[in-house]
Amino acid sequence: MPDITSSIPVLILWAVLGYGLGSVSFGMILARVMGLGNLREIGSGNIGATNVLRTGNKKAAALTLLLDGAKGAVAVLLARAFAGEDAAQVAALAAFLGHCFPVWLRFNGGKGVATFIGIVLALAWPVGLLACATWLAVAAASRYSSLAALMAAGMSPVYASFTGYGQAFVLLLVLAALIYARHWSNIARLRAGTESRIGAK
Repeated sequence: MPDITSSIPVLILWAVLGYGLGSVSFGMILARVMGLGNLREIGSGNIGATNVLRTGNKKAAALTLLLDGAKGAVAVLLARAFAGEDAAQVAALAAFLGHCFPVWLRFNGGKGVATFIGIVLALAWPVGLLACATWLAVAAASRYSSLAALMAAGMSPVYASFTGYGQAFVLLLVLAALIYARHWSNIARLRAGTESRIGAK
């Protein structure tokens, strides 16, 4: 954990701003703007890029991935620039919670993988790059997006420990735990051998 140098009101402010940024559901917005239908009624019903891809619109899925990642990164970078590293970590956690539990969608949001990657890239870019490499390697080998996400998130605290970003260890551990919790149904399907693979109809 970083040293707490900001005042409590400042940390609360960045928690609120981070949550607000994170709660913008780009998948839902893009699906509506691009006439793709209601994501809640498509595929898994999730608001993330993987489910947007199930609409058949790769452009919309790519934009959702980029924007969901960007909102996490922006929350971290703004908090770091205007307050400090402690505020950046608070904003990071809040942005992640905003994506997963947005008040606008009755606290039923996405699983947080893209937002997590954006956060980690902004918070500790070497860790973020290693997490991305892990996702790509596991996804290429298994064709399971969920397994790739679980491995990337689970390894991030380990990567932080060995790349000089130990102050992010606790936050990354918490985010990884939340990702595992959000993927509980995927884990069950992986164990049962019924999880859908990338590119499957």
